[in-house]
Amino acid sequence: MTIALVLLGSASIGFLFAPLGLGGGLLFAPLLHYGAGWEIDGALLIVSLGLSGTVAYGSGLRHRKEGYYSDLRLKEGLLGAVPGAILGVVIVASLSGSFDVLFKTLSLIFVSWAIIKTLRSRSKKDSTEENPSTIPLRIGVGIGGMLSSVLAIGAGAIYVPVLRAYGSLPSRIAIGTSLHFMMCVIPLSIIAHLLALEQGQWDVLESNILLILMLPFVVMIAANIGARVGIAKISEQRIMQVFVAILFVIGIRYAVDLTERLF
Repeated sequence: MTIALVLLGSASIGFLFAPLGLGGGLLFAPLLHYGAGWEIDGALLIVSLGLSGTVAYGSGLRHRKEGYYSDLRLKEGLLGAVPGAILGVVIVASLSGSFDVLFKTLSLIFVSWAIIKTLRSRSKKDSTEENPSTIPLRIGVGIGGMLSSVLAIGAGAIYVPVLRAYGSLPSRIAIGTSLHFMMCVIPLSIIAHLLALEQGQWDVLESNILLILMLPFVVMIAANIGARVGIAKISEQRIMQVFVAILFVIGIRYAVDLTERLF
C-alpha cells in the first residue's frame, strides 16, 4: 500500500510540475520522507534528484521539440550552475549527522525568495529585446545548482525567475531552459552524492530497490503527458499563477514543520 501511494504521489508530482519548469524535488523529498519513512540523508537526496531529473528529461525534451528553450542562455548559465552543484555536494558531505532542520530551513528561505521574484517578474512585460545581465544570471543559476545538490531539487523555482529577470526570456522559454539546466546539472549531482554515500545509506537504497526502479518509469510517463498538456492547453499566465500557488503551499508546509520542531 505504501509503495502504491508513493507511486501515485510521484506520478501526480511529475504531471503537475512538468509544464512549470520545475523538477518536483520540493515534493519528492517530503513524499519519501513522510510517505515512505526515509531519513533526510544522502540516500533520499539521490532518489529525489533522480526523480527530479526524470521530470526534467520527460518535460525538457518535449519543450525542446516545441522550440521552447534558449541554447545561448543555457551555455551562459552552466558556467555558474555546474560549480554551484559541486559546491552543494561538498556542503552536504561536510555535514555530520542529520541535517533535517537545515534542509527545511533552506527550503523555506529559497521558496520565499522565488515567490517574491516571480511575483515581481510577472508585473513586467515579457521581452527578448532587453540586454541580459550575464554575471547576475550566472550567480543566480549557480545558487540554483548549489541548492539542487543540497535540497535534492531541480531548482526550477530559482532558474525560472533568474532567466526571466536576467536572461530576458519569456515565461515559456524560461521554463524550457530551466528544464535544460536540470538535465545537465542533476546527473552530475547524483554522481557526486553517490561517491559520498556511507554504507548505511547504500543499505537503504538496496532495501528499496524495487520502488526505486519503478518510480522513474511512472514519473517519466506522467511528466511527458503533463508537459504535452501544459504546452498545448495552458496559457503562460495560468502557468505562472499555478507556479506561485504551488510555491505558497510548499512554503507553508515547511514553515509548519519547522514550527512544530521548535515549539
